[in-house]
Amino acid sequence: MDEEKNGESDFSDQLIVSQIVSGQKDLFRLLVRRHEKAVNGMGLSFFRNQEDASDFTQEVFLKAYRNLCGFEGRSRFSTWLYRIAYNTAVNEISRRKEYYSLAEEDVNKLVNTGDTPERDTLRNAAREAVQAAVKELPERFRICIDMFFFYDRSYQEIEAITGIPVNTIKSHVFRAKILLREKLDF
Repeated sequence: MDEEKNGESDFSDQLIVSQIVSGQKDLFRLLVRRHEKAVNGMGLSFFRNQEDASDFTQEVFLKAYRNLCGFEGRSRFSTWLYRIAYNTAVNEISRRKEYYSLAEEDVNKLVNTGDTPERDTLRNAAREAVQAAVKELPERFRICIDMFFFYDRSYQEIEAITGIPVNTIKSHVFRAKILLREKLDF
């Protein structure tokens, strides 16, 4: 059922794009509303503060709007948009020389699940250990791990977004899992 929703979403994105290109420019707000949260989330993973993420989100949608007639429909609109977002972020990060993983959430935030205090403490300690281990991964591994696990993108979509070949992505994810396993001593 979720696949049907995604399929309908993909189709309606392409329909909206064709209507915008045909002159109904005000429909772009529908695409923004539909994808703003995901693009902003990518911005947060790269820039780690809401102000920069908001600026990034605006820049991405402005670039997408300007280049909308270049969207050929060979991939999903969201993949095309993520490619713009990724390239924009990478260019900015190259200037700043930093990248943060989505796994690097504030470790001081305690998660209260309603379990016993001991279980909550153990869960938080495990989360902190995973975050520390992910933070130590090489950047190329963290980017692939983020896209695969946190953005729930397929290897093919990650390739379309990052330009990294599928086999290299698979290798990065595999190696990252091994490194995490070693660091966490599973």
